Amino acid sequence: MSGRIEVICGSMFSGKTEELINRIKKSGKSYKVFKPETDTRNKKNKIESHNKLEIEATTIKNITDILKVKTKYEIIGVDEAQFFSDQIIEVCNLLANKGVRVIVAGLDMDYSGKPFGPMPFLMAIAEQVTKVHAICNETGEPAVYSYRKVESNETIMIGEKKEYMPLSRKAYISKIRKK
Repeated sequence: MSGRIEVICGSMFSGKTEELINRIKKSGKSYKVFKPETDTRNKKNKIESHNKLEIEATTIKNITDILKVKTKYEIIGVDEAQFFSDQIIEVCNLLANKGVRVIVAGLDMDYSGKPFGPMPFLMAIAEQVTKVHAICNETGEPAVYSYRKVESNETIMIGEKKEYMPLSRKAYISKIRKK
């Protein structure tokens, strides 16, 4: 088996985690999934999609903790990759170079519409990039932005539908201009 890196990206509520879970479960291969301790929305050792699909996951503080796993897995999954340091790029390359299929899911842009953390670099080195879309709450068009409804300048702010909504470019620009 040759290694590869696959990136699943998009706005909040676009189905990134669901796509990650589906790819892993459909593969029939041995796997291990990781998530950052920063993501406190779900149970500690699970990831769960908004449609309630779930899979076991190991919560880690540093992305390099993946390299400490002794058992060889055919697939390594990483959810909420935007919360990890840039070391994730090297870790994913090391794993793929050893023949592992690495599937990474994360937000491609932060609340201000800027590329988020290591995601653009992961997209650059990936064999496959899949951009998934939510539906804009205001226009019904594909949503590419995660609009923050509450006031905060923090880049990382964990939240759900109370704090964020998916918006199309048209709706996002309109809201930003009104601020």
